[in-house]
Amino acid sequence: MKSYKFKVNENGYSVNIKSHEDNIIQLEVNGTSYEVKMQEEVKKTKTPTLIRSASKQPSAPLQVNPKSAKTRIVAPIPGVVLSIDVKVGDTLKVGDRMLVLEAMKMENSIVCEKAGTITAIKISVGQQVLHDELMIELE
Repeated sequence: MKSYKFKVNENGYSVNIKSHEDNIIQLEVNGTSYEVKMQEEVKKTKTPTLIRSASKQPSAPLQVNPKSAKTRIVAPIPGVVLSIDVKVGDTLKVGDRMLVLEAMKMENSIVCEKAGTITAIKISVGQQVLHDELMIELE
């Protein structure tokens, strides 16, 4: 129940709103009850719905050149290195996990896309890496 005080032409009015349903209001003015019908219905606000359009191009997987002698493994997204599962000299096959990168509170496993031998590890556990930063080289 809401209460209001009005002054019209030097006359004071105390208005108490009892109920409000659709466009009908039950109110009391200086102790006298009234039922008031509003001219048009009160519009209820709606929560807007966000509609996103589909991506124009699907994201392509990382392409590895099978003819190149050296393969550079770079960070696909910025994050923190949680673990390194390989060491220099290890021989890897396609699909072997090399490291775990935490980005946006998610753990992302970085796997080998081309078979080879680890020649250099340019990162350490706990290090923050930027997008496209070199992490591992293999041959």
